[in-house]
Amino acid sequence: MAHIGRALELGGAGDRSAARVALTELWERVGDTGDALHRCTIAHHLADLQESVADEVAWDRRALAAVADLSDERVQRQHGSLRVRALLPSLHLNLADGYRRVGDVACAREHLALATPLAVELPDDAYGTMIRDAITRVAALLDAGSREPLAAA
Repeated sequence: MAHIGRALELGGAGDRSAARVALTELWERVGDTGDALHRCTIAHHLADLQESVADEVAWDRRALAAVADLSDERVQRQHGSLRVRALLPSLHLNLADGYRRVGDVACAREHLALATPLAVELPDDAYGTMIRDAITRVAALLDAGSREPLAAA
């Protein structure tokens, strides 16, 4: 996780390309069968660093797939209060938004329908509010037929 954190710092400093390279190298080291938390985290962040929406969706799908191999016990070794179900709203939201932007309305609605009720799993804090607000914004953009990127609130 420390290596992932260092890669994310590159992106946070504005070097998206270096962050993408670093995370891709980590993905190759972890592999498709490595630690599920590492796979989920790497894929989740790699999605945000892609140049195309189709590639973003592919990484978001990998992040969601990794959750199937993840246990509460494993995520709690990383952060004591974390539960796998609390990861799902964000992962489904990302897929809903990606599918919306590529024009796959059915898949977008499917993932939005999964994200919405799972949002109750989120804490009542800034992160939970951000995800719940983003779910609302993606729903509105989807209803409007927009394929524009989700603007930050």
